[in-house]
Amino acid sequence: MFGKILIVDDVSTNRIVFKVKLGTAGYQTLLAADGASCLRLARSDAPDLILLDLMLPDMSGLAVLRELKEDPATRRIPVVMVSSDRDPKSRMEALRLGAHDFLTRPWNDQTLLARLRGLLRATEPLGGLAGQSEDMDMLGLSEAAPGFDMPGEIAIIMARSEDALQLRRKLAAQGSDRYSVFTPTEVFSARSEALMPEVYLIEADLDQPGSGLQLMSELLSRSNSRFAGFCILTAGSTNLVPATAFDLGANDLVDATMAHSELALRLHTLLLRKRDGDRTRARVQDGLRLALVDPLTGLHNRRYGMAQLNAIVARAQADGSEIAVMVADIDRFKRVNDSFGHAAGDAVLIEVTRRLAHSLRASDLLARIGGEEFLIALPGTDYAQAELVAERLCRVIEESPVTLPDGAEIQVTISIGMAVGFGHQTDVMDAMEIVDQADRALMTSKSSGRNQVTIIHRAA
Repeated sequence: MFGKILIVDDVSTNRIVFKVKLGTAGYQTLLAADGASCLRLARSDAPDLILLDLMLPDMSGLAVLRELKEDPATRRIPVVMVSSDRDPKSRMEALRLGAHDFLTRPWNDQTLLARLRGLLRATEPLGGLAGQSEDMDMLGLSEAAPGFDMPGEIAIIMARSEDALQLRRKLAAQGSDRYSVFTPTEVFSARSEALMPEVYLIEADLDQPGSGLQLMSELLSRSNSRFAGFCILTAGSTNLVPATAFDLGANDLVDATMAHSELALRLHTLLLRKRDGDRTRARVQDGLRLALVDPLTGLHNRRYGMAQLNAIVARAQADGSEIAVMVADIDRFKRVNDSFGHAAGDAVLIEVTRRLAHSLRASDLLARIGGEEFLIALPGTDYAQAELVAERLCRVIEESPVTLPDGAEIQVTISIGMAVGFGHQTDVMDAMEIVDQADRALMTSKSSGRNQVTIIHRAA
């Protein structure tokens, strides 16, 4: 089974019907008959989606919704309100409180299931991780405090430009979001990233029946619009199958009879969810970057450095080229921290990194693999070339003092151990073995007086 859905309804028959329909579709279901049970199960079982009835015996569905959205542990769970009441005030209030949709009985089962599939896809951009705030916190990906949201960019694409312009005027009067009218061709014109629409309102039938869905599919395939919000406007279409629209990627489906206030609210909600998804992806990307990069020096860390070295060694093995691997260590670095403080130590590390990086080729590998230890790999470099590079690195570090944060200057040197080998097919090389040899050579440089290079030459 995939997807865990909490069904909240005080009528047992409704709960059973929902359970059978959702179970047949492959969903796991949880059942609650009142608001208190809903809140308890939402916190303890973390469902992927909640179907919440508007009227409950102990509290209103709107009150339950408000508590769900105010609790950090449950606020990301998508909630679909269900009711037999067609009161537009209740629907608007539910949408304002954060409901993903408001469905009124009776509804088409295919459309309902497609809507649920779409919601589950949209709210699981990270395989469910984004919805689990505790997991995000543990990985250092917790959400920053929300800031001020600028007005959104919403595109209107309709068959008749005069209809689109009229709709734009009416929607613009409902809030601060900016609405632009596009033809199907103009929407693909080159635009800066800052001006790309964040939400698209697309008429289902443009030049031909269903062409609006085709346009949406094309936009979803483009890198600069794939994460936008999409709302399909039926506008009297008789050919559109709502389930198809949701399965193709629509986030919402509206018709021309909807009040402009509700349409503007739905579009703004899509905008906020799009931005929330952008922030989640940005946090994860930043977390992945930090997992590979040393935050102080900006160099790759040991894990990524060793992975890169393995790749360099494999290429050398394949083409029979030579490779030099160095382990460089800042001499007497502990004294710097003890005498001048850790801020001074950080300044030394940053400056040594800068000098090393400026003295190496773009194709060379430079990584920080320990407190004051660096891994350097020179692909396609023979013994004589590698020796010259290593000696130059020592001179570059020694030739001028490092300025500390308080303005004082300190002389710094490095010691280098290096292993140089050949990538012949018969000479199977192991990256860790080469690093170990370079490390042993480094110990020799240290014990021989520091600020020098020791080389181990791997015979072919």
